[in-house]
Amino acid sequence: MLTGNLVRVKVTSKGRVMPLYLSRDNAQWLEVAESLLLIFREGVGTTRYEIETEVHELVGEGLATLAHRGLAKVLEDRAEFEVVADVPPETLREKLFSAAADYRRSLRAAGHRAPFKRDHVLEVVGRELGIEPEAVAAGLFADLKDENRMLKFDDLDAQRLVDRYNVALAQAILLRAVLVTAVVRNEKPARYRQLFRQLKFHRLLYRVEGSMTTGYTFQIDGPLSLFSATNRYGLQMALFLPTLLHCAEFRLDAELRWGPKRDPRSFHLESSDGLISHQADTGTYVPAEMGAFLDRIRQVASAWDVTESTEVIELGREGVWVPDYRFVHKATGLDVFLEVVGFWKRSSLDRLLRLLPQHGPKRYVLAISDRLKVDEESIEGLSGPVLRFKEIPNSNDLSALLDRFLKDSPELGF
Repeated sequence: MLTGNLVRVKVTSKGRVMPLYLSRDNAQWLEVAESLLLIFREGVGTTRYEIETEVHELVGEGLATLAHRGLAKVLEDRAEFEVVADVPPETLREKLFSAAADYRRSLRAAGHRAPFKRDHVLEVVGRELGIEPEAVAAGLFADLKDENRMLKFDDLDAQRLVDRYNVALAQAILLRAVLVTAVVRNEKPARYRQLFRQLKFHRLLYRVEGSMTTGYTFQIDGPLSLFSATNRYGLQMALFLPTLLHCAEFRLDAELRWGPKRDPRSFHLESSDGLISHQADTGTYVPAEMGAFLDRIRQVASAWDVTESTEVIELGREGVWVPDYRFVHKATGLDVFLEVVGFWKRSSLDRLLRLLPQHGPKRYVLAISDRLKVDEESIEGLSGPVLRFKEIPNSNDLSALLDRFLKDSPELGF
């Protein structure tokens, strides 16, 4: 992600923020990209300071080099840096400073002004720790950021680096958003489902209008519309953009608060701008904290198949619902939808409680976190059962609810 001091834009007289993208086919920029890539490819094992020095020698400083330094920042984000030392640096410092103090006291006790010998102290500490004096000196401040060493680098080619820079520039602008409106048209149902799943995966606050036939308009709250957690939420907002870029026909408009005074500005992006997503088009994802729950429910409810839901359920004129999971009874084909409503979904829960009684599917379960403090009166209108939980839903309780649907379904003849 580009930091604010690396964002290259111009602001029009009408208040629109225009990113200064790089041409992915420009020979000059491809040459710059290749030169920077060479520094990082050959930099494995060197310190962050050494790499930054090489980059500085190549591109220099000043406004004219913002793009160069932005490209370098993209590469730095693809590198893994760690503290590399035979002994923890804090231990080395403690031993070295103690040994130096002892050495000075011995010199004073000897009654003559012998010079202080740094190498002598390094040798003493090295013998105590079983390492070479040179290793003591090298590891003394290895935990400083500049002294971290690059362990590996996720390589790419020059053109993909330019593509990644352009997306990072747009992402950095969205960090200043108050409201983002995205319109997506003429996509296949699978693409729409992917967008809904990613909005939920990144835990973004959104409202949606439209249909599979006409397309959808998403209104997403920006990070600057919130009172807290703006940094984390802003990052989630930026991480959603690469998914949107997979769409063949879209437009995005953002209301911004720009600059030190947070002046109102706007930002526009559409498919014809040619930004290319750096993320693989992998579809939907499962939040990590639900992994244990899925493994357990497959064990205790073996008569049911469980998959991440790709169903988009229309909720009247107030948008759609994409449940988290779909359970299908292997013997009868009966299906049940499950929505896990964690503490981060307060606004979506209110919407579901209001709309599911009228527009929801025949069979569904809402698993609601106790942290939301939902009272019984709020859920009494639901046609589906509620499963309350603290950390993750209880698999045995959910299995019992699923089996109850079998008994309560007259079409099965039970």
